[in-house]
Amino acid sequence: MTLTSVPASQPAASRPHPAAMAASPAYGEEKGGSSSLGEPEYGHDPASGGIFSSDYKRHDDLKEMLDSNKDSLKLEAMKRIVAMIARGKNASDLFPAVVKNVACKNIEVKKLVYVYLVRYAEEQQDLALLSISTFQRGLKDPNQLIRASALRVLSSIRVPIIVPIMMLAIKEAASDMSPYVRKTAAHAIPKLYSLDSDQKDQLIEVIEKLLADKTTLVAGSVVMAFEEVCPERIDLIHKNYRKLCNLLIDVEEWGQVVIINMLTRYARTQFLSPNQNQESLLEESAEKAFYGSEEEDAKDAKAEAASLAKRKPYVMDPDHRLLLRNTKPLLQSRNAAVVMAVAQLYFHLAPKAEVGVIAKALVRLLRSHSEVQYVVLQNVATMSIKRRGMFEPYLKSFYIRSTDPTQIKILKLEVLTNLANETNISTILREFQTYIRSMDKDFVAATIQAIGRCATNIGKVRDTCLNGLVQLLSNRDELVVAESVVVIKKLLQMQPAQHSEIIKHMAKLTDNIQLQVINLAAKLYLTNSKQSKLLTQYVLNLAKYDQNYDIRDRARFIRQLIVPTEKSGALNKYAKKLFLAQKPAPILESSFKDRDHFQLGSLSHLLNAKAVGYQELPDWPDEAPDPSVRNVEVPEWTKCTSREKRKEKVEKPFYSDSEGESGPTESADSEPESVSKESGSSSSLGSSSSGSEEEEEEEEGSSGEQSEDKEEEEKRTKRKKEGSRKAAPGSTGSPSEEEEEEGVKKAKKKALQGKKSCAETSSEEASTSESSSSGSDSGSEAEAKRRKAPPSSRAGPKEISLLDLDDFTLAPPQPVPSSSIVSTSLVTDLEGLTLTDTSLAPALLSPAFSTVRTYELLHRMAGEGLSVEYCFSRQPFPGDPHMVAVQIQISNNTDAEVKSLRVSEPKPLSGMRIQEFPEIECLAPGDTASVVMGIDFCDSTQAANFQLRTHTRHFYVSIQPPVGELMAPVFMSENEFKKEQGKLTGMSEITEKLTLPEKCQSDHAIVQQVTSAANVGRVPCGADNEYRFAAKTVTSGSLVLITLERREGTAAQLTVNSEKMVIGTMLVKDIIQALAQ
Repeated sequence: MTLTSVPASQPAASRPHPAAMAASPAYGEEKGGSSSLGEPEYGHDPASGGIFSSDYKRHDDLKEMLDSNKDSLKLEAMKRIVAMIARGKNASDLFPAVVKNVACKNIEVKKLVYVYLVRYAEEQQDLALLSISTFQRGLKDPNQLIRASALRVLSSIRVPIIVPIMMLAIKEAASDMSPYVRKTAAHAIPKLYSLDSDQKDQLIEVIEKLLADKTTLVAGSVVMAFEEVCPERIDLIHKNYRKLCNLLIDVEEWGQVVIINMLTRYARTQFLSPNQNQESLLEESAEKAFYGSEEEDAKDAKAEAASLAKRKPYVMDPDHRLLLRNTKPLLQSRNAAVVMAVAQLYFHLAPKAEVGVIAKALVRLLRSHSEVQYVVLQNVATMSIKRRGMFEPYLKSFYIRSTDPTQIKILKLEVLTNLANETNISTILREFQTYIRSMDKDFVAATIQAIGRCATNIGKVRDTCLNGLVQLLSNRDELVVAESVVVIKKLLQMQPAQHSEIIKHMAKLTDNIQLQVINLAAKLYLTNSKQSKLLTQYVLNLAKYDQNYDIRDRARFIRQLIVPTEKSGALNKYAKKLFLAQKPAPILESSFKDRDHFQLGSLSHLLNAKAVGYQELPDWPDEAPDPSVRNVEVPEWTKCTSREKRKEKVEKPFYSDSEGESGPTESADSEPESVSKESGSSSSLGSSSSGSEEEEEEEEGSSGEQSEDKEEEEKRTKRKKEGSRKAAPGSTGSPSEEEEEEGVKKAKKKALQGKKSCAETSSEEASTSESSSSGSDSGSEAEAKRRKAPPSSRAGPKEISLLDLDDFTLAPPQPVPSSSIVSTSLVTDLEGLTLTDTSLAPALLSPAFSTVRTYELLHRMAGEGLSVEYCFSRQPFPGDPHMVAVQIQISNNTDAEVKSLRVSEPKPLSGMRIQEFPEIECLAPGDTASVVMGIDFCDSTQAANFQLRTHTRHFYVSIQPPVGELMAPVFMSENEFKKEQGKLTGMSEITEKLTLPEKCQSDHAIVQQVTSAANVGRVPCGADNEYRFAAKTVTSGSLVLITLERREGTAAQLTVNSEKMVIGTMLVKDIIQALAQ
């Protein structure tokens, strides 16, 4: 029988198949271990569990399934991986294998891959960056779930360098036809804000746009983004207030909670207090009932009448009433958080006469789980202090069960004590007598304190409570006796003269009162030393020889304190403060008394301390702000019935398939239908021409052009109707997703044919669709390219991705043609232009270290006398044109020979390749050797990790390239440069303004600084104030175009055009930094 290293608790989903284990006998090897076959591998830490702790190759079967060509195996592997994540298992080591499948064509696999990436993208940022271009393509996917998942993954990569990409993606998603994608854009806004708060202004614009969305799916998410980014911008809510109130009943539950809490704070700033006049009257009447007399009441009757006449009658704002009316039905919600949110809204906003409706809903929540009970009881305890009558009918609901946890019991005690009055006190005290017999000691102590509070608040039961507490002094339990003594002491301090018998009784119960006699003697001496001096000395002398050491210590302490000697008299002046200090009567009150200044239902209220991110509940305004700010003017064009007529004319089957993706302005008419269909659909049929035409009609209407004639409008609708009828047969969906995609493609083809007949007359609408579908193409040339594109493409000829760092789905990159590299003859001709001939000439294979920037790979202290430096020679690597040549200089600073210098165990990231340099057999003391190794960085600045070994030692080192070394110079004419630059616009263009320093004003200095920062070639330029450079990335051959334009004075503008968005962003920073030096 052989032992395997599969833990017994390992789930079946992650256990390897027996066949897979047989095929890989080294299954149980530890990562980095070197155990031979047949021997169990033990953990390095004896406490780590021995052979059962090694898990290096436990996921080999899943990796094989993910690398297979069968979608069924990939789908099964992803299901198992997601199941592992759901059970809390760590699946991060599968990230490289999973991320390769992000470009899988199978829609189900792609969904699960995105689920995995959302979970681990933040932990594995470096690997996630390699696939950003695929996420970019996912943002244009026809399926709304893929678009949303791609945005969710993109926003989960917490790297500041992709902030521009995230911002553009959020802006595009905010205008998406699918409400689900717009909802995901709202979720991404707080993530981007936490990553870069400088983007606040742009994010507020997106929030303002999404707040105007009329779909219930988006409302909760955008309000959450508003609360995270700009809660102080209350002006953004004015125009959307009534819409949010009306949508509230149909928003999802967690969105309801966020909206209600936000509207609570909004209402406190925009409406008058409904209880302002009532509170002042109640306060006055309460004071007079307690302290006043009938004569005083008669005297002040006239003054009250005069004050009432002066007060303005309160009239509730209709918007205030709208909020209360629309939130009341949510008290019947199945979600406890929603009920709690409505309860706090009523408590803070409603008139006192209407607050009682929340009591029944809150009592219903006490039948829920203990966690829900705890939060609800915390809030009920606060409410019951000010609104006692609200919960009195439900007194029995707060009786304590034996199965309640201690925290719940104590909170129920708090509520019962708050509700106690002269009518129900006898019932409550009988309950308390039962609770004292409990085995829960903390609960018993809290019950005794509750009895003391009842005795304090209700005078007629004070004697009864005191007698009951005195009886508890004979209890066997020390805790009960101790707590009773503390409570009795507090009660006696309030009325000491009336309870002398109880004081005598307690004195008799005390076994040893000698300590108190000594304290009394000290107090007498300090009060009247002449008459009590001899008595005090007598008492202290008796205590001096007592058998109890506590008595002896107390006597010695007091003697030195009140009868000081020359050596020790420093504390004598404080003796009276110590023994004769004033002891005010204690106040027994609820710990929840002042908690209502926190918003109920908040974490701060629960903790009774201000939590991070808590927003204070505003005070009511003295004067009502202008209510007209919430008025929304209805534009004239919305009153026109042409839109309704158009919809009536169009055949029903055409719109029935594409209603799932309703535009932001359409959802007002068919809101519930659009939400339900959107949530249930797995692909967006709205990407067909019919959906785009419908969107064009909506956008055309929203532009508000009132000058168009009705005849022209009718003609356009007829033409569109004809085009849509042509597209209708192809847009009918089928059960399978592959057939559905084919249907979409056919619809696009027919829609394009239908558009050709009316392209000239509807140029305005065509431009609208162009701007919504493609951000990089513009003008007639772009439109022509779009028409020539294959029908399966969604947004134009070829999706210009912002970043192309992963090559999982791309064809192998073509090598850079030798003609594109600057030749030796051209170097001399262009010497005045490039000024970088030394780095461009192919003849130079090993540049001197003095002319190229060098980096330290291994310090001589860390390398024990061996020092290693490296530089980027900017020459093609002889073995592979897609590798960056790295020249390494190794110096032996020791007194002994270094043998067998070589690279071992290279650990490149996914896609990277390392070509080791030839082994150096021997390096004599004081000698230096130069070698060249090639590294394929996959067009990324991620470090290449490897080991540098000698015959005795090994050192872990890494080489991280500057972004400027990932490219090779390209020669092109000015016209070619402009042509290529025209293709790389929109999201592939990065522009930054800068100020050139004085020493960087000449042409020579500017070119030198740019070429030192990046391995680029100078492009001829006719303009005197422009400098152009061109290069191609070494791995994929993507063009990188640089333009530096000098403006007035020292101002300049730098533009970088590249498909590789991350490379372009980093290159801009490096060039600006180089020019600033």
